[in-house]
Amino acid sequence: MDFLSPTDPAVFHATLRDQFESFLNEHRAALHDSLNGLTEKQARRSLVPSKTTLLGLVKHATFVEKVWFDEAITCRSRTEIGIPDSPDESFDLDDGDTIASVQRAYEQACAASREATAVLTLDDLVRGNRRGPLPLRWVYLHVLRELAQHCGHADILREQVLSDSAHHG
Repeated sequence: MDFLSPTDPAVFHATLRDQFESFLNEHRAALHDSLNGLTEKQARRSLVPSKTTLLGLVKHATFVEKVWFDEAITCRSRTEIGIPDSPDESFDLDDGDTIASVQRAYEQACAASREATAVLTLDDLVRGNRRGPLPLRWVYLHVLRELAQHCGHADILREQVLSDSAHHG
């Protein structure tokens, strides 16, 4: 599905909701695409002391979508949704996690997020978060902040992975 870039002139004067969604979709796509063209080994490569890998970042982003646009909106538990209890665990990779499977899960989570929020306004309260009721506007800003951070992480990790590959072979 194609989305308008935040730099598209049509977005400049769009509704605030459309602007939020344009920025969210741009960051979602950038994080998803950070895995494109990598080998499975490159995507799993650990370059920092934390659990952060490129594949793990996208897997974590799926968790983020489900926490903020499923748990927070539907009030279902993380167990019911099938996601880890903690953000740290969401970076854990299983043997069956591949670039294709993690990207597919992320695409599905993003589509479900769009569907869940389609009927809400920015001022509607979501009630399933531990912080208590929050307006969708705050949730959008929070997720945008988190995705922006992870896109930056992904850019740096991808540069390191590809640079190392160019130097070694």
